[in-house]
Amino acid sequence: MERKQLEQWVNQVYDIHIPRWDELPEFDLYMDQVITVLDRYLWFLLPMDYGRLVTPSMINNYVKLKLLPKPYKKQYNRYHLANLIAITILKQVLTIKEVKDGILKQVEVEGDGKAYDNFCYEQEMAIKQVCSLIDERKPLIQQDKIDDEHHVALKMTTRAFASKLLAVHLVSR
Repeated sequence: MERKQLEQWVNQVYDIHIPRWDELPEFDLYMDQVITVLDRYLWFLLPMDYGRLVTPSMINNYVKLKLLPKPYKKQYNRYHLANLIAITILKQVLTIKEVKDGILKQVEVEGDGKAYDNFCYEQEMAIKQVCSLIDERKPLIQQDKIDDEHHVALKMTTRAFASKLLAVHLVSR
């Protein structure tokens, strides 16, 4: 990847915003709408020519594996979307079992909305941190000291994903 392309990519992803719990749609969505929304929210995950991030088959498998509750009347709510966003990111660096265990642990400690919002924040900070390492014009993000083990797991996973995200973009161009 040329330096100019790398800087362009850094500028695109440095300020990404993963929608927080209260920013997710308050109304229920059908499968095709869920997939469209996920593609829009998670555009930064893969190169443009890669295809769909999530397919109906994947979502159905997540329900079978009990990563997601069954949809109500074939519709998915905010809880489903939040989990699908987290699963789509986390499965890039963890096994499905680890994703399930991690989500359950975070929700047990913090509750649904707060666990999801903390995940989004940590992921954004990890991406900023990786970007600041390769573009000196971006301020270096200092991470807070970690006090408890569930936050260590969250921070390490989001850092692992951010590093992988950069590596994928470097080798795919």
